Amino acid sequence: MSKKQRDCVTCGGPVGYRDRQHCCRCWSRMKEHAAKAVCPSCGKDRALQEDTGRCITCSRVCDQCGQPVRAAHNRLCGACRRRADRLAGQQPCPRCGKHGYFREETGWCGHCSRPRQDKQPPRTCRECGQLRRHAGLGLCSACWQKHPGRPFIRGEHLRDQLVNPPAWLDDFVGHVASRFCVSRACGLITGLGRLLQDEHPNSPQALLERSRRPGRSMGTFARVLEDIFTHRGMALPTDQAERLAAGRRKRRIDAVPGPLTPAVVAFDASRMWAQDRARRAGTRPRSNHTLETALSILRDLAGFLTEHCGKDDWALVDVHDIEAFLATSPKARKRRLVVLRQFFRFARSQHIVLIDPTRTLIVKERSSFRGHALTLDQQRELFRRWTTDDQVHRHEALLGILALLHGASSAEVRTLKITGIDAAAQTVRLGKRPHPVPLDPASWTVLERCLDHRAKWPTANPHVMVTKGTKAGRSPASTAYVSHVLDDCGYPPRMIRSTRLIDLVNTMDPKLVAAAFGMDPQATLIYLADHIDSGRLSDQHQ
Repeated sequence: MSKKQRDCVTCGGPVGYRDRQHCCRCWSRMKEHAAKAVCPSCGKDRALQEDTGRCITCSRVCDQCGQPVRAAHNRLCGACRRRADRLAGQQPCPRCGKHGYFREETGWCGHCSRPRQDKQPPRTCRECGQLRRHAGLGLCSACWQKHPGRPFIRGEHLRDQLVNPPAWLDDFVGHVASRFCVSRACGLITGLGRLLQDEHPNSPQALLERSRRPGRSMGTFARVLEDIFTHRGMALPTDQAERLAAGRRKRRIDAVPGPLTPAVVAFDASRMWAQDRARRAGTRPRSNHTLETALSILRDLAGFLTEHCGKDDWALVDVHDIEAFLATSPKARKRRLVVLRQFFRFARSQHIVLIDPTRTLIVKERSSFRGHALTLDQQRELFRRWTTDDQVHRHEALLGILALLHGASSAEVRTLKITGIDAAAQTVRLGKRPHPVPLDPASWTVLERCLDHRAKWPTANPHVMVTKGTKAGRSPASTAYVSHVLDDCGYPPRMIRSTRLIDLVNTMDPKLVAAAFGMDPQATLIYLADHIDSGRLSDQHQ
């Protein structure tokens, strides 16, 4: 029997060994605690297994999925055991070869034992006459997809599904059926059905707003609804043009270096306020293109100041910086200087700058035509191309011949409407010209060919120049499309039109030309002030 030597330093109990400071119970507890460590799986203090590095509970995992297994005699978790028991009762089906449960009445799996509807035997299509599967109305699938009555059938089904169908539903179906292919028309009717069956209001204005797609394009469906509702006076037009213009202005402002951005933002806000005020007053507001051009010039100036002058504050700009910037593009000096004067005048009124650096600058170049004109041989070559070559696109021939012989601009041709054509008098209404323009036989023939080309499109667009993107609506051809119509001939529309204006202004009275073309009298003097005939200018223009 051991004899008490001292008291335990932990619990105060008797210690019977000379070389120990703890009693037997504390000693055993210390040995047990030293053998334990934190398990990486459960986070508890346990004795870790040498082969797994985890406690004994966490070391037992499923052989298939790796999940913990609590019972020591199991090799699989509960989910894997149930799956294994379920698969054990399955056998390969003699019909499909897949594992499944056999049905007593058939001896096959459940999938093969379910009765199936037999396909109808092939029949002769009443449209193409071929022996094919029947799709509907006695037509095969290919003929049914092209059947012109599909949109109207889809519209009737939609009317039956709606509790209160709108009164304009039939007009919408007829509109899309006459302007789109069969599949696109059915897709638009289906899209309308989704809008009419949701929980939101179904007024025309509400439908038009909900149909718009986010992004730079509001989508074909929204454009169709806008054409129908605005043409019938059921809704107001969308602000899509204003949204696109706002996005273009924002991209230009974002390109301005950071320290110079606040002044440009304030300048743009003041111009937008002036535009809105002019609209309310009924005067001539600045166009979006004018506002965007001004921001582009300021963006270029800000980049020039930051990169080449090392200035990041508008107050540090002097006249030498403006002169250096204007020298980078001499041809755009006048336009740039006008915008810079407006900006620095605004900046001085807002105390952004103390002195206007553009106050003493002047435009050294006079207002005169500085472009290029066509020679007589080039004009004859283009005339033959547009009047005799049948391979030339009808839109190219129309724009080219009207610009060459009648001085028509791209905007006048793209906005030319069917109602502006007088077949009896062979005249057309071009832009803002005060009187109809009589056409010569060659121009009238080119116009008739363009009208024949337009007649092949199923469209109700009132304009003469109809494209693939505008045939379903009522808007004119885009400016981008018209700007590339004459790419094949090698000459831009402005050069061809300028050739005609130069000839008329220098052979006739410029005021008569301005009155006939609906132009400002000062606009024709630009062509008269050309270097070719500078002697006809007055002293104030020289």
